Amino acid sequence: MSTEMTALLVVAGVVVVATLATAVLLLVRLVRTRRLLRDAGLPVERQWVFWGAIAYLVLPADLLPDPVFLDDIGVLLLALRSLRSAADRPSAPDG
Repeated sequence: MSTEMTALLVVAGVVVVATLATAVLLLVRLVRTRRLLRDAGLPVERQWVFWGAIAYLVLPADLLPDPVFLDDIGVLLLALRSLRSAADRPSAPDG
């Protein structure tokens, strides 16, 4: 195997590991955000966003092949942003 091919395989491996690590970190942040919202008593109105993002990450059907986790990262970021915007919105006054 040539050195160029070896270098290409190493770079590809690093990219795959980096995108997978990013997806896992975003998944952890998403779960923590949902838990914080629930513990703070804020209604988590968009349950389907949370569960949809988890399902998209886990299920084998993807827009891009699974060694490239960019689509998974995008879905997780959108779900996290959606939950964060629900937390930032002022709640309705009681009474």
